[in-house]
Amino acid sequence: MELSNTFIGQVQSKTDEKGRIFVPSSYRRVLKEMSSPRIIMRRDTDNECLIFYPEQVWNKKVNDLRAVLDEWNAEDQMLLMQFMADAEILETDTQGRVLLTKQNLQLIGAKQNVLFVGMLDRFALWAPENYAEKSMGQKALADKIRERIQAAKNNRE
Repeated sequence: MELSNTFIGQVQSKTDEKGRIFVPSSYRRVLKEMSSPRIIMRRDTDNECLIFYPEQVWNKKVNDLRAVLDEWNAEDQMLLMQFMADAEILETDTQGRVLLTKQNLQLIGAKQNVLFVGMLDRFALWAPENYAEKSMGQKALADKIRERIQAAKNNRE
């Protein structure tokens, strides 16, 4: 994956009275480079944020999930059903905005201020205070990254 085709950084924004929000221009550029006019949004399974996937990234994630689930297993069917039920297709308007429901904004605890956070092939939307609460300091981040790299090296050996 080229860095020019990735979602990186943090961008603060605000919703308008209708729940519309401008997708950051740097993220819109990446979506355009990926030829992805539609975005699939779903609530994150572990954090109080919304995850936005370019359409082709979403399709790959769904295909990967389907590959490990058995369509004849009731539990697997429920996993797929619930994963897909929590998703929504969004299109940006001519001004680069997407419309979010009040329910989705409430689910992540966002009032008017929101924070976009890049995640390489997708991006997240947080209430800024929730992201700050979940984020770790630079030292803890560096320690966790070193720990994961070491574990990966140990697994290869």
